[in-house]
Amino acid sequence: MRTEALGERTFQADLAARGCSIWFATTTLVLPLLFLSALCTSAQTSASRKQDVSDYAELANAPQKARDRSNPMEKDRDAVAAGAKLFDLHCAQCHGSTTDGGQRGPSLRAKEVQQATPGALFWLLTNGVVRRGMPVWSKLPEPQRWQIVSYIKSLSQPESPVTP
Repeated sequence: MRTEALGERTFQADLAARGCSIWFATTTLVLPLLFLSALCTSAQTSASRKQDVSDYAELANAPQKARDRSNPMEKDRDAVAAGAKLFDLHCAQCHGSTTDGGQRGPSLRAKEVQQATPGALFWLLTNGVVRRGMPVWSKLPEPQRWQIVSYIKSLSQPESPVTP
């Protein structure tokens, strides 16, 4: 009997020690890691907000000759729809499917983009901003790049009401 009682106490003491070990590990390892993770996430969010402003600065680097170019597809009704399809294929992964921005690319609805000339947007598409993660799209045929520009510029226009 005495052995059973001693064995039971040893078992209970062992459980208590394990509980203390789990508590100790949780408070000394897990909680600080969670805190650091939250801190890093908020720092990244702040950094990405700061980067958004500088992302648009590249549009100002377009040469005047490029900025002055007009979109040859500006009056083509099908260019916006074609550009939307191309955007989904090539751009949505970074800029988000709604063009509001993603983890890698800024919003294309921002006033900096919408106020940019079609030529500046075309220049940016063609040359990219590699150091900031924007790929060079010069291998995409020129008409397709202009279709993407048409789509991007259409984002600032209010949708026309459907008439029966």
